[in-house]
Amino acid sequence: MFAIEHSGVEPDMMTMAKSMADGMPISAIVGTDKHMDASGPNSLGGTYTGSPTACAAALAVFDVFKEEDILAKGQRLGDKLKQRFSQWQEQFAHVDNVRNLGPMAAFELVESKDSRVPKPELAAAVTKKAKEKGLILLSCGMYGNTLRFLMPVTIEDEVLEEGLNIVEEALKEVGA
Repeated sequence: MFAIEHSGVEPDMMTMAKSMADGMPISAIVGTDKHMDASGPNSLGGTYTGSPTACAAALAVFDVFKEEDILAKGQRLGDKLKQRFSQWQEQFAHVDNVRNLGPMAAFELVESKDSRVPKPELAAAVTKKAKEKGLILLSCGMYGNTLRFLMPVTIEDEVLEEGLNIVEEALKEVGA
């Protein structure tokens, strides 16, 4: 369920928020007894620690995760993205460093795969071309040359394919 679980690292403490209650204002902090008890009684709190309504929403989200096997859906989505991005890395001279962790995926646009010099102007051109075709992309990274993807795990296959096809068309049209 958590990205840290793929790293082999066991955290002393984790924070959670945002989608935990499907948009309701909530946050959580979990950790080992040693760390959670270190600050003393009644010392942990916050603005979004959870109203009864937000807590009920969070429990409903966890039910949906289980009932709809959301974690498996996320893994399948990540596998699709990795496969398509890997094809692009083979097909396009400037697509490199394909990576994902489940459905959070990215690739970089570079001068060449040998040099790996960032090419942010190409990322800007791809995002602009994709927007013209009806798809909003996010370029990011230290050099602005990374295209990052994170769509809802409930995305319909047809919608995903439509978006990926737009990205591929944009890559072709800008000479990636």
